[in-house]
Amino acid sequence: MVYDLIASAAFGVESTVKRELSWLGVEDAKAENGKINFKGDEAMIMKANLWLRTADRIYINMGKFRAETFEDLFQGVKAMPWENFVGKNGAFPVSGKSVKSILHSVPDCQKITKKAIAERLKSVYGVDWLDEDGPEYKIEVSLLNDEAMLTIDTSGTGLHKRGYRAKAGEAPLKETLACALIYTSRWKKDRVLMDPMCGSGTIAIEAALMAMNMAPGLNRHFAFEKWPQFSKSLWQDILNEARDEIDYDAVTRIYASDIDGKALALAREHAKNAGVDEKISFQKLDLADTSSKYEYGFIITNPPYGERLSDKTEIEKLYKKMGAHFKKFKTWSYYIITSYEQFEKFFGRRADKKRKLYNGMLKCDYYQYFGPKPDFKARKQGNFEKK
Repeated sequence: MVYDLIASAAFGVESTVKRELSWLGVEDAKAENGKINFKGDEAMIMKANLWLRTADRIYINMGKFRAETFEDLFQGVKAMPWENFVGKNGAFPVSGKSVKSILHSVPDCQKITKKAIAERLKSVYGVDWLDEDGPEYKIEVSLLNDEAMLTIDTSGTGLHKRGYRAKAGEAPLKETLACALIYTSRWKKDRVLMDPMCGSGTIAIEAALMAMNMAPGLNRHFAFEKWPQFSKSLWQDILNEARDEIDYDAVTRIYASDIDGKALALAREHAKNAGVDEKISFQKLDLADTSSKYEYGFIITNPPYGERLSDKTEIEKLYKKMGAHFKKFKTWSYYIITSYEQFEKFFGRRADKKRKLYNGMLKCDYYQYFGPKPDFKARKQGNFEKK
């Protein structure tokens, strides 16, 4: 069976998710604000959840219809084939949202949707009561400009929850956004990557997972795993295939440092949990003391920007320090994400390119500074050390 599917994503990351889907063999995916629409079968639902590094969740799109009254909503929801998913004892909690719609009361929309699904299922199964003590199918009713869309969440916990980060430092960078930063930089595993303000280590860890071709969802579970209509043997085959594709011998040059010893200890713990601790070199260093023997490389970092530094003067002082220090990496490319709008002024240089991204609900800019490309001989030999 082919399903209409949606991969949700942070604003600004949609094109990256679309590119990832193409790597999985999806054709004709269409990106909109905050989501990517595509089609796929049961195996694709499994692979998308397992492999997508930058998507937030994978939904089954049950359909859309016009809903200007509660009766419109009730009848539209009831007409959908919920029995194809929810069994006689299936649990189906309903969440909702409404934007620019006549039906603006979200609690009421949730109640009407829940009632309509229940009526449909009771009629199909010939029962007067639904126990809802079985597998869970999280349903969302979303209204936008009086158009209702119904979806079923196949992921469960958000896809940024890889399973390795049991704890988080202050103002953590989402794993999905960290991957988007790396993809946008065009970093490749044969190149040097440095994060001189690594915090809890997310950027370095996600880069190492990429270098090893390790599926980001291998150490977690998904909602669809408990659905009886989804094949457990197919899921096991997909998992085994993903494990076979891991490159444990990948050679990496990933360096992560931080002045905060507690944050660094957390980063090391997370890297070990993710199975990539041997692929990352961690070191306690002040930003001004970071250096490299390599002539070419990438700095990708998420410095403090107000969420972690309360003093505006302190933030500006840090950005001046960064600008002065990064000048020493003349042939490197560097990429910095921050919500501080005057970053370029204090960094001392305009970015070659700037991209708007969201870290949760926080609007940020991704400042991109491009260094020269390594000469062909150095690239071919993988030798980027300074002469």
